[in-house]
Amino acid sequence: MSKIPLTIRGAEKLREELHRLKHEDRPRVIQAIAEAREHGDLKENAEYHAAREQQSFIEGRIQEIEGKLSNAQIIDPAAVQAAPKIVFGATVALEDTDTEETVTYQIVGEDEADIKQHLISVNSPIARALIGKEEGDEAVVQAPGGERTYEIVEVRYE
Repeated sequence: MSKIPLTIRGAEKLREELHRLKHEDRPRVIQAIAEAREHGDLKENAEYHAAREQQSFIEGRIQEIEGKLSNAQIIDPAAVQAAPKIVFGATVALEDTDTEETVTYQIVGEDEADIKQHLISVNSPIARALIGKEEGDEAVVQAPGGERTYEIVEVRYE
């Protein structure tokens, strides 16, 4: 399996979720299953089936996170020596050449992406258009609404 790029912050969030799942959610569901068993007939016990389903989800998520962390390539964006080129971890200020609006994104791993926090996946169309470019370059992005052109205003690693 190939390495999964993650920032330090992204890896820490996954570790926190893993800890919560193992030490809070899993014991709570095990307790719920035990309580539901005490209610008798398991065939028609909705609480039991719901708790088992939740347990299955939790165990699956634990395995998924453990797999991602074991295959993670954790990258500290502040230590990246790629400037002035844009690579994973870069924080990039872009200006839309049509609207002249400026927006800033950080290129992060797939699991860290959150557009509301201006974190875009390294596999997103915008990030793919930016990788390898420098300040002053233009990047053409194939967006659902059509082609967009952005000027790269600033590149920093923090």
